Amino acid sequence: MTQLAETLTGPRMNAPAGANRLFAAGARASYRSHVSTYGSLNVAEIGPDLINQLDRSGLTGRGGAGFAVARKFGAMPQRRRSSLWQSSAVVIANGAEGEPRSLKDETLMRDSPHLVIDGLLAAAAAVHATTMYLYTTGTSLESVASAIAERRDASAIRLVEAPETFISGEASAVVNAIQTGAAVPTDRVARLTASGLKQRPTLVHNVETLAHVALIARYGSEWFRSAGTDRDPGTRLVTVSGAVARDRVLEVPGDVRIIDILTFCGATESTIAGVLVGGFHGAWLKREQLGVNLSNAALAPYGAQPGAGILYVLGVNRCGLQFSAEIVRYLARESARQCGPCMFGLPEMATLLERIASGDRDPRLAQELATLSESVIGRGSCHHPNGTSRLVMSTLSAFAEDAKAHLRGQCLRVETR
Repeated sequence: MTQLAETLTGPRMNAPAGANRLFAAGARASYRSHVSTYGSLNVAEIGPDLINQLDRSGLTGRGGAGFAVARKFGAMPQRRRSSLWQSSAVVIANGAEGEPRSLKDETLMRDSPHLVIDGLLAAAAAVHATTMYLYTTGTSLESVASAIAERRDASAIRLVEAPETFISGEASAVVNAIQTGAAVPTDRVARLTASGLKQRPTLVHNVETLAHVALIARYGSEWFRSAGTDRDPGTRLVTVSGAVARDRVLEVPGDVRIIDILTFCGATESTIAGVLVGGFHGAWLKREQLGVNLSNAALAPYGAQPGAGILYVLGVNRCGLQFSAEIVRYLARESARQCGPCMFGLPEMATLLERIASGDRDPRLAQELATLSESVIGRGSCHHPNGTSRLVMSTLSAFAEDAKAHLRGQCLRVETR
């Protein structure tokens, strides 16, 4: 039995079965309901073995980038070999849900705030951090504050309100907001795990990621891998919206097909023009591609990834070019305006796509847009230009026939507003 398993104070039979893991305690779960469902977690007994369990679990970040969680934990300097620990490490739970089409983090912090708190406490224990923050928008602050007040072990967690902007959840923007009040990314040389908040080693993880950490700390890596696939183990939260019966947040395993998620939510395959996967920095999938799993491995050949767990369904009566142009214009407005790609490249990309969507017949537009989009990649102060470029290139690919029709002054869709 591992050291980690000994942190359980409740029986192992408390481990949720199936895919309903993060919401197993029910809606707006109290601390009593939380402990009754999952058992208590003795955070004082958590040590480096948690990082080993995370590594074996295959958990990836649920905030957008999909980076291996254990690698970020492991990048934090160890106390026994680094003088950086003299200034103490920091762990931040990032609940700034900047994606307009995402509701998962808000739902998680409303219904399962104690899993997020457990994950934050467990992460801090694993990397010997003495300072903890939970950074989220005003919508979620009340439920998180109430949850913290219910328990004795969370009083050291500091709450910081995040502005409701698209870039406020970028990791360096999170640190910058806590340190200076300005939620904009910084052009960094050193990694946050080496020099973050006030030059201290800083670990920033999305709140859903930390909720999974809390469950792995209880039940171990094998349990986590009992759902999903070998290459994409576990479950993830996904927000489904658009041409569906109603917007909703679901918890799904890594081996579920996108079309099955959409059908469950009331979408009809024949009425789907495309699906935006991963959010505004994501990529479009055509209707015939929806049989793939919602996983990093399955989506990679299409240039897509689950990202922030968003599936936006575009109905056949909507123009994908017009909708994407609206998104790119929004992204141009939401930039930090700290570098040339954001100040000049993104607005021009929006303009070119708007011209195509509006029926401008200049045959050079699509190539100009593709060239400009490629030119901004890797040149920004943060990843915002890269993500916007990804969306633009995906739009030109997924709606290539629509673009050709628009350049002839026609639209293949009947736009409704």
